[in-house]
Parts: sequence; structure tokens; C-alpha cells
Amino acid sequence: MKTKIKELRKQYKLSQEELALAVGTTRQTITSIECEKYIASLILAYKIAKYFNLSIEEVFDFSEVEEI
Repeated sequence: MKTKIKELRKQYKLSQEELALAVGTTRQTITSIECEKYIASLILAYKIAKYFNLSIEEVFDFSEVEEI
């Protein structure tokens, strides 16, 4: 799943480690999400979006998610 996390981190001058600490996860998890190797849980997605004061939809791109 595509995200804007990397761009947001750069805009706010945050390292992956700093963001990870702020949202209660690991740097490796942030790396995996940015590289599209891992999809964040709903709780983690909410924490990341809230950290940047955005909605989940503004951070995560759901356009390629299959309809149920």
C-alpha cells in the first residue's frame, strides 16, 4: 500500500526512528511500511495520521485496495 509517510517525515525533518518512537513502533516497521512491504494495522495507521494531524486517507492510499 502506498503512503505519504516518507514525504511527511522529510517535510517535518523526522528520522524513521523519531517517528517510530512517537507512534510506539520500531524503525524497521516504519521502513517496511514506506517500502510497501508491510501494511500498517488500523491502530498504527491512526497513530501515524494523528501524529501528522491528518486523516488516515490523507496518509495512506487506498486506491489499489480491492473492493469487497
